[in-house]
Amino acid sequence: MPEHTGETRNEQLTRNVGELLQELRVAQAGVQILFGFLLSVVFTDRFHDASGFEKSLHLSAVALAVAATALLTAPAAWHRLLFRTGSRERILTVGNRLVLVGLVCLALAITSTVALIAKVVYGWIAMVVMAALCLLIFGILWFVMPIRMHPANGDQPTGPPK
Repeated sequence: MPEHTGETRNEQLTRNVGELLQELRVAQAGVQILFGFLLSVVFTDRFHDASGFEKSLHLSAVALAVAATALLTAPAAWHRLLFRTGSRERILTVGNRLVLVGLVCLALAITSTVALIAKVVYGWIAMVVMAALCLLIFGILWFVMPIRMHPANGDQPTGPPK
């Protein structure tokens, strides 16, 4: 269902790019905080005593945070590099896909980090439980609920309450 805002196509694209970039600011803050934490862990005495599994889990969390950073900052870089080239629609189309993949990487990086902390502090069972809870929370809040709220599903009213 197309949006009817009374805007020209160019105005709509400009607004949509602005909204995308604003949304990315929120996600990027989370990635930056997580990435800083993950980097600092390596320089602690306790990390050097970690098992091979724990070090591998940490490295996978770092790799996922790097991927999330790259994916979530790409649309902003593209916007800057392609400014005034008439590429807004392409930036939005591809950028939206990158952001969704970036959010998955961010959710997995956070889940891996929480799992690592649970493993080190409480053991294997806590690690599995916390990882499952994290995946469930992210899955429901970031993906299941928005899909269920989509007007095409017919489950939700499309307008404001009367």
